Amino acid sequence: MFEIKSKDGLGRTGVLETGHGKVKTPALMPVIHPGKQTIDVGAHGAEIVITNSYIIYRNPELREKALRDGVHKLINFKGPVVTDSGSFQLSEYGEIDVTNDEIVMFQDEIGTDIGTSLDIPTPPGVSHRRALKEVEVTLQRAEEALEYRERMMLNAVVQGSTHPDLRSYCASRLAELPVEVHPIGAVVPLMESYRYRELVDAVLSSVSELPPSRPRHLMGAGHPMIFALAVSMGCDLFDSAAYILYAEDDRLLSTEGTHKLENMQEMPCSCSVCMDHTPQELMGMDKEDRRNLIAEHNLHVSFAEIRKVRQAVYDGSLMELVEERCRAHPRLLDGYRRMSAYADLIEKFEPRSKRSAFFYTGPESLGRVEVHRHISWVRENLRDGTLIMRAPEKPYSSNLSLGKVKYVSEKPLNDDSLNFAFLDIPFGIIPLELDQVYPLAQNDAPLLRDLDSEEFLRKLITEFRDKIALEESLMGDLGVEFPSGYRGEADVLVDDLRRIRMIADYQFGEGAGEALFDDDVRIERSRKTGKIRHIYTNEKLICTMRASDGLLVLSAEGAVRLHRGKGYPANRVVVNEDSEPFARNGKSIFAKFIIDCDVNIRAGDEVLIVSAGDELLATGRALLCAEEMMDLNYGQAVKTRKGGF
Repeated sequence: MFEIKSKDGLGRTGVLETGHGKVKTPALMPVIHPGKQTIDVGAHGAEIVITNSYIIYRNPELREKALRDGVHKLINFKGPVVTDSGSFQLSEYGEIDVTNDEIVMFQDEIGTDIGTSLDIPTPPGVSHRRALKEVEVTLQRAEEALEYRERMMLNAVVQGSTHPDLRSYCASRLAELPVEVHPIGAVVPLMESYRYRELVDAVLSSVSELPPSRPRHLMGAGHPMIFALAVSMGCDLFDSAAYILYAEDDRLLSTEGTHKLENMQEMPCSCSVCMDHTPQELMGMDKEDRRNLIAEHNLHVSFAEIRKVRQAVYDGSLMELVEERCRAHPRLLDGYRRMSAYADLIEKFEPRSKRSAFFYTGPESLGRVEVHRHISWVRENLRDGTLIMRAPEKPYSSNLSLGKVKYVSEKPLNDDSLNFAFLDIPFGIIPLELDQVYPLAQNDAPLLRDLDSEEFLRKLITEFRDKIALEESLMGDLGVEFPSGYRGEADVLVDDLRRIRMIADYQFGEGAGEALFDDDVRIERSRKTGKIRHIYTNEKLICTMRASDGLLVLSAEGAVRLHRGKGYPANRVVVNEDSEPFARNGKSIFAKFIIDCDVNIRAGDEVLIVSAGDELLATGRALLCAEEMMDLNYGQAVKTRKGGF
């Protein structure tokens, strides 16, 4: 069982329940060698581990003990244990002395929590023909494994080498099987050679076809510098023996890279090992003692980074952490930049509002999903005759000097019907009416712009030049010209009704503003900030404008109006008959009771909860996006705010 708890893009925190307990994800699974265990990884934070069933199977002494006492006692770990099938040895040596049915049944017999079928780990760079042939074998063995397992949960590994189409094909076929976890395999060579751009393609082409309801395990990913990037691609589990292998070679892990002990003058962190020892003291120790201490440091750094990533997902600041971590190495930055090619995929899972602001940390920030989403909206909704002005300090409209603005346009404009917008980084064109809405207001960027951001603004102005007028003083700054050069002067106006209607359209879709707000609505402002707070009609509250993000929270009257004004399935979550009375009573909606929903719903959205016959039951806040609602069978999907319609 897997339940999603919080989200940031494809990244998520969750809970994976196994026969030996629950695991918070994202989680690192230290590799334990069944015959050479040296470190108590549980004492250093491990909630789940992985060991190799093939090594146990091939060693008579280990095999007998595992069959008699179980794998948990064999490796002295009480929590969930995952076992590999021997595919690592297969990739290293070309063949192994075990069949798929033998190794799957053996894993089940020794009491593993999550076992693995004998997949074919196709290395990077092989021909498409060979990769496809080996994918088919992997698929066949995954399907056969279902017949051989009795109790354990099952991994089904996505293969396909460095061919994204084969990764997607393999993932789509595996998604049809009733398995519990999906490792993404044969990517260690990419990570070892810093081919992170290809890693991004391998992972995201797989994730694009995998069910959101199942955890994804990035096999062999154990270096803390990659955890944030991997989680941002939708990975939930990681495994590696790096903590001990690097320690064997006197290397200390960090989020910035790897440090060779012999080159160090200072210890790199504040763990107990680093606080109690100097590099010189470690160098003078017995080899085994030194290795164990360095391994403890490596585990500390790795688990600390996992915790930091989980907190970043909860805070909505995961991508800021990714941008920070990916500057540790140029090839990591290549991988992060490659992610912008998957913006449409990530957008489906990206919440529209978060706890943290959007920080522009460099040109890569322009490729983030929030920017992609807003620019797509501008392309569809920017009104003809929009006067684009220089952005004042935030909040824009509060610092705007109302009065006449001189402008230049490509064609003559009707000054009486002008619309107004600001030009700023990172979101480009920001309609005046939306200047308080997340993330258009809740962001920050350096005052000194880089060349990429200047070019970004120039391209936007060029793209929309037939629709816009440009404040005259911006012409020289941007280095653009309108050949026709029609000049004019206009009074900047801020209209509250237009503002709330545009916010509604931005939040709920076209037509929502007209559906919610009549011409005679009454607007109530906050005494402290002067911002819109409540919107009424005939003393009935329609909605509240949330101070944190400038978005609208529906009242009962607002829900009725939106339901009446927007046709099915817009903004709707449809529940089955069993869940109807709970929704009416204001109880939260669980994913397993949802039978349909608007495909445009994102986590955090205000939604209408309706019956199969489109009867309005309640209103609430989505905790999952549409695809997750339709796929998950566990956990809350909507936090109901108001029932009893």
